[in-house]
Amino acid sequence: MAAVELSHITKTYSGGVTAVDDLSLSIEDHQFVVLVGPSGCGKSTTLRLIAGLEEADTGRISIGGRDVTDIAPKDRDIAMVFQNYALYPHMTVYGNLSFGLRLRKMPSLLKRLRHPSQARQIGRDIDERVKRVADLLDIRSLLNRKPRELSGGQRQRVAVGRAIVREPAAFLFDEPLSNLDARLRLTTRAELKRLHQKLRTTTVYVTHDQEEAMTLGDRIIVMLNGKVQQDGPPLELYHRPRNRFVAGFIGMPPMNFIEGHLEATENSPKLSFVESAPSGRKSVGGTGDGLTYPTKGFTLILSRDAAPSGGVPSSWVGRKVIMGIRPEHLSLRPFRADDGSVVSQPLQMRLTLIEPIGSSIDLYLQSAGNDQIVARVDAANGLVSSGPSSPGETSGLTPQLGSLVTVHVDVRRIHLFEPEDTGMNLSLETTPSGQPTTELAHAMA
Repeated sequence: MAAVELSHITKTYSGGVTAVDDLSLSIEDHQFVVLVGPSGCGKSTTLRLIAGLEEADTGRISIGGRDVTDIAPKDRDIAMVFQNYALYPHMTVYGNLSFGLRLRKMPSLLKRLRHPSQARQIGRDIDERVKRVADLLDIRSLLNRKPRELSGGQRQRVAVGRAIVREPAAFLFDEPLSNLDARLRLTTRAELKRLHQKLRTTTVYVTHDQEEAMTLGDRIIVMLNGKVQQDGPPLELYHRPRNRFVAGFIGMPPMNFIEGHLEATENSPKLSFVESAPSGRKSVGGTGDGLTYPTKGFTLILSRDAAPSGGVPSSWVGRKVIMGIRPEHLSLRPFRADDGSVVSQPLQMRLTLIEPIGSSIDLYLQSAGNDQIVARVDAANGLVSSGPSSPGETSGLTPQLGSLVTVHVDVRRIHLFEPEDTGMNLSLETTPSGQPTTELAHAMA
């Protein structure tokens, strides 16, 4: 078991495509680190660079304090599990598990041919390790089968077992669950997590599935265009995304993004978010050729005073921003703080689609400014509120498709981003270096 260090690694392929761009990472001993991102973000290339299957153009790689940048893959003391399992089809499960050990032990075995008892001891050691790993993975009954006689989940366990039996310094997993069906992915994912808790071997795991990353990793590294967008514990990325890309990538359904601008709030030291409307105008009659009149979307008052001394910084009034709100922070009922006070604001939206998904229901909504918004509500009460839950609330009716519904927005959970696709989260108190982001950090939540 060992720490893994990457220092200023760059990898550019022919044609000028930079897969990894000046990447520096420090993975601690025993950590389970997940590299996640869309196809082409550089995560698999990074894993292959650690394994030695790709050669870095610049930078250094060390495993367990040893510089392995120029060392062959077989001498790096790592074990890799591939997406396609890479089992030897002509060997039994036992043969697949023991092959790597026998290959590594062969020089010692040849030297000891004059001492049969020592050679037999090496064979017994290999046999013991193979059977111990087989018991750990519950594949002891499969040792005499060949890969073609196994299910997808069984083959995956054999591939993992072949890595474990070597007792390497680090495990490298390259999307190992991608070929499994949804149900088997869930069970195998749980098995991998339990396995890491037992072995505590440093693990680097690559996936494009953000749910897989959230459930498996002690730490998640989100990548885009060969660069790290954010690095931290799963819940930190979920609750405090550094930028708009991370916010949209982590979480399912994805965060809702709504274009708008900031305005001063009348008779209040608070800022308001105002949704943009398409072109700012609406046509009468539906033809687009007749009379038009100005329109704008909804308005939300943000929850922290814009300036403790009163007043709104003039530099922020009129600024264009992207508001982000997660589907689970929208509800058909008001959100309440621990003291019972309402901490949400109601908005009228048109219901366009209902998706029941078991314990929850996804509502697809259209806002006043024509933005498409998803709300995830608890299915325990269906879409009908059984009655007023407190004074001042009214009982609800089952909403119909195309009808207007009242949606409550938890204003404590609003994020504001710069308009770019990877625009920074202006709602965070500090940057990664610990410095205040902007004045707007003092104007929210």
